[in-house]
Amino acid sequence: MSEVTTTDGSRALRRLAQRVETVATGGFKITYLPMKLTVEAGPPDLDAHHEGQPGSLLDIALKNDIEIDHSCGGFTACSTCHVIVREGLESCNETTEDEDDMLDEAPGLTLNSRLACQCVPDGSVDIVVEIPAWNRNLAKESSH
Repeated sequence: MSEVTTTDGSRALRRLAQRVETVATGGFKITYLPMKLTVEAGPPDLDAHHEGQPGSLLDIALKNDIEIDHSCGGFTACSTCHVIVREGLESCNETTEDEDDMLDEAPGLTLNSRLACQCVPDGSVDIVVEIPAWNRNLAKESSH
């Protein structure tokens, strides 16, 4: 394990302990805003492939009956599944050049913007994702 250096050592240690616990239990939570709908995700979600990258925010949302517009079917050919990762972005894979190109077309772009079809969390921390207003009319609550 590498050493963590920070001005607030106790906060960094708590965060590291949380990551270890989450990975050990094999699960994490994703909260989709503005619905405040939280779903549990984990290793089984990597096997359930709907659209986009396996284990992506879009894939997990669709598995849990949360609709996010995704006109291209999750192939990085549009920006309709644009979401804003409010918490946990550090646990997600890096953007690709194709994703960056599509994000340039997305309205309301922020530093935490991602395409839900390409953003794959590693499960080390819980995630909070905002579905922007232009996509909210398609979002529905799950029975979970």
